[in-house]
Amino acid sequence: MEILQIDAIKTLLEHSSGILPIACGGGGVPVARIPSNPNTLQGVEAVIDKDACGAKLANEIDADGFIILTDGGGIWENFGKPEAREMMAATPEYLKGTKAGQKFPGSMGPKVNALIDFVEGSKKPDAWAAVGDLKDAAKIVSGDEGTFVRNEVENGVQWRPGKTGPPRKESKDPPRIA
Repeated sequence: MEILQIDAIKTLLEHSSGILPIACGGGGVPVARIPSNPNTLQGVEAVIDKDACGAKLANEIDADGFIILTDGGGIWENFGKPEAREMMAATPEYLKGTKAGQKFPGSMGPKVNALIDFVEGSKKPDAWAAVGDLKDAAKIVSGDEGTFVRNEVENGVQWRPGKTGPPRKESKDPPRIA
């Protein structure tokens, strides 16, 4: 709901060239304001989603773009199946309409929601968000890998040519013998 140190982050970005602030990692520490004394904070049992927190931070600093780096690449249709294909670009409307990532609520779902939140919440009409594999960070920035979310994409979605889906990761638990 609120990033308490936003002013410190903005100050570092504006006045400390060469310094890259690291913020919202792991989501942060969950606190709540005490209603009778709103300046007093109290720790609460909660989880702060790092993807949602990152999107909020990116919007609050008025960023042009927002990138989420993963260990699984961009957004896929039919992930783990032979007919899988990776989205190169999509609009928030397309992603919401197809419920992209929602079958994976513990992994890709929050990332897709954060990408949408950033693009829809940005004051910049040409704002973009992207998701892709950490090892491909430079290629994501150049547009050669990952999935981009923008307000305007021809036909709502464009597919990355020549990419077939990776196999779905199997459980690391040893097989059960009956």
